Amino acid sequence: MAFQFSTAARNAALDAIETATGSGPTLELRSGAAPADCGAADTGTLLASMTLPGDWLAAAANGTKAMLGTWQDSAAAAAGTVGHFRVRQGAACHIQGSVTATGGGGDMTLDNPALASGQQVTVTAFTLSAGGE
Repeated sequence: MAFQFSTAARNAALDAIETATGSGPTLELRSGAAPADCGAADTGTLLASMTLPGDWLAAAANGTKAMLGTWQDSAAAAAGTVGHFRVRQGAACHIQGSVTATGGGGDMTLDNPALASGQQVTVTAFTLSAGGE
């Protein structure tokens, strides 16, 4: 049988992720597939990077935690198709996952993942979910 957790426990775990990551982390958008895990070296080309808002995730509710505020880079650093993201505080990667266009089913969605150098980049959706319900 799989573990099951109360909604309160799931919400606390999600809020702890934001606390551990810290205020105003950096979001990196990179080409290609994500590395094996957050401890592995970066892969792909860094296409865009942005500092997220100081309070970057809403309070957890019902076992989920959604992006808060506007996540936007005014000018992509390089051209290419975004394949994955990394959320970091300094050199430490805390979260990584896949990226697709809005409605594409990625862990994070963008208005347009096929970037031209200098293009504005906007994250349209990002939600963390805690399993075990």
